[in-house]
Amino acid sequence: MHGFKASDILRVEIDIFDVAFHIIGGGEEGDKTIVHTKEEADHSLHYMVSAAILDGWVMPEQYAPDRIRREDIQELLRKVTVRPDASCTARFPSQMPCRLVVHLRDGRTLTYEKTDYEGFHTNPLPWKKVMEKFEYLSGPHADSSLRQSIVQAVDDLEAIRVEELTGLLAVVGKEKG
Repeated sequence: MHGFKASDILRVEIDIFDVAFHIIGGGEEGDKTIVHTKEEADHSLHYMVSAAILDGWVMPEQYAPDRIRREDIQELLRKVTVRPDASCTARFPSQMPCRLVVHLRDGRTLTYEKTDYEGFHTNPLPWKKVMEKFEYLSGPHADSSLRQSIVQAVDDLEAIRVEELTGLLAVVGKEKG
């Protein structure tokens, strides 16, 4: 993507709003570079960014015990520093700003800034992408017919009783198990 491998990284710096810093960045919740479990991984921005760099995305398989324990991700997450940034904090909660700076061994510095994420209220996830993500995540747990019924129920959410949707969701995992 930017012509570098994880092994090219000297360090990664993330500036983020204070709420995120305290929960997933190492503030009040403690050191986020010690990651051995899924619970620690999904509350560590260090881990999530490292997984994204190494694997190209962060999905359930990035939280599998084998993936969490692998040396490549353990080494990279220790190169990540997360800091609260006053300018980011001032824009929260109407934005979810962050700045990511990657320092490479060849002297390059890559900077990327975001004010939101795809799926935030300022940047809604298009229905097509919602469907792709739903199919990817639900495929192992529900057959095609059940997935289609769930999609139809969500699409008609304003017109159906919530029990219809929860009844469908209650079947997930039981029919493929």
